[in-house]
Amino acid sequence: MKRERLEVLLVDDEPDILEIIAYNLERGGFSIQTAKNGREALKKALKYRPQLILMDIMMPEMDGIEACEQIRQHESLADTLVIFLSARSEDFSQMAAFDAGGDDYMTKPIKPRVLIKKVEVLLKRIGRQKDDFLVGDLTIDRERYTVTQNDQTIALPRKEFELLSLLASKPKKVFKRDEILEKVWGKEVVVGNRTIDVHIRKLREKLGDDLLHTVKGVGYKFESKS
Repeated sequence: MKRERLEVLLVDDEPDILEIIAYNLERGGFSIQTAKNGREALKKALKYRPQLILMDIMMPEMDGIEACEQIRQHESLADTLVIFLSARSEDFSQMAAFDAGGDDYMTKPIKPRVLIKKVEVLLKRIGRQKDDFLVGDLTIDRERYTVTQNDQTIALPRKEFELLSLLASKPKKVFKRDEILEKVWGKEVVVGNRTIDVHIRKLREKLGDDLLHTVKGVGYKFESKS
């Protein structure tokens, strides 16, 4: 079956990088638009409405962080995935990218075949129902409140499910404890300080220890090797 050519917007201020990545993604079956800075990226994103934006951070006129923040303000781009591809590997750069609304963060240099594979995995979300999404080896069905791992259905209590669903909605993003409490338990519900830790421990017992990671003094993140 011939795969539909998905639209990708590639944003970088270095012409050589644009050319190399665009060439390899086109060979991989993607339709490519390019932009040289965040301002141009926003205009082209609104015009072409790509399924994916692959964007550098350090650029003239408007950097990638600000561009992502503005992109997330447009309802027409709500389902567009934004992946940062940057030479900057510092934790604070990655956290800023996720806080701006990024879906993933990759560091340069990256081999073209690896990049294409990562893009393909992330684009599996495109066209799936919003209540059902795939991340790593997990399928999370938010309508039926079920989790499937390696073809095995795992029963989770409601709060464990909601906690997992939140963390897995943005892999690698560090969710702060206050944000988790507000989104999973709500502002009006008073829970103990160890509530999140207990639920994380129970999820690790059921899903394994390599998916949910503790960031000391901050919170938790979901990160899958696949």
